[in-house]
Amino acid sequence: MAALSTIKAEMDRCLREAIEQRHLLKLVYQNKIRIVEPHDYGIHNGSAKLLGYQIGGASSGRLPNWRWMEVDGITDFQILDQTFAGGRQVPTGKHYQWDELFIRVQPAKQAKGVG
Repeated sequence: MAALSTIKAEMDRCLREAIEQRHLLKLVYQNKIRIVEPHDYGIHNGSAKLLGYQIGGASSGRLPNWRWMEVDGITDFQILDQTFAGGRQVPTGKHYQWDELFIRVQPAKQAKGVG
């Protein structure tokens, strides 16, 4: 059981670090290798989830696109050196409602002299 809790602690640390530092994640979810921008991490409808913008890897749907991932279903995760700008605009302009939001990526920085 200690090994399982160590894996969960490492996953939690990895997700928080990647979101805070805006690094892409490479992970396996539903037996597919995926490259994602991690945006939100928390408890949604009673389970730990990652909301990410998948930009590469395998998918049963079109890419790029938003993906919900149950944290317990993520394996073989690693933080990549490549970074991303930050939060993305969503068509509705609204965020999902979380039971508990642990961390959310900060909005993309505006270029100086713009806005």
